[in-house]
Amino acid sequence: MKFIEAGIGNTWAVRTEIEIENGIEYEVRGIQGPILFHSVYIRLWFRKTVIILDSREGFKKVHKNHRNFKLLLGIVSKQ
Repeated sequence: MKFIEAGIGNTWAVRTEIEIENGIEYEVRGIQGPILFHSVYIRLWFRKTVIILDSREGFKKVHKNHRNFKLLLGIVSKQ
């Protein structure tokens, strides 16, 4: 899967995070295509709580071990 995100809190204002089937993840600056649309989401990470509103999976609330602040709009793409 690819996660193409734009917003504040990541290394770059626009980035693509790529997850390979064997569990390896890496990120690149900008948008890396092709994009095979799967869903769109909004992610708000405030302190240790992450709130995600996804067009396919709905609402999720996750707790992380470290504090951060991110506000992102993203697209999930099938590889």
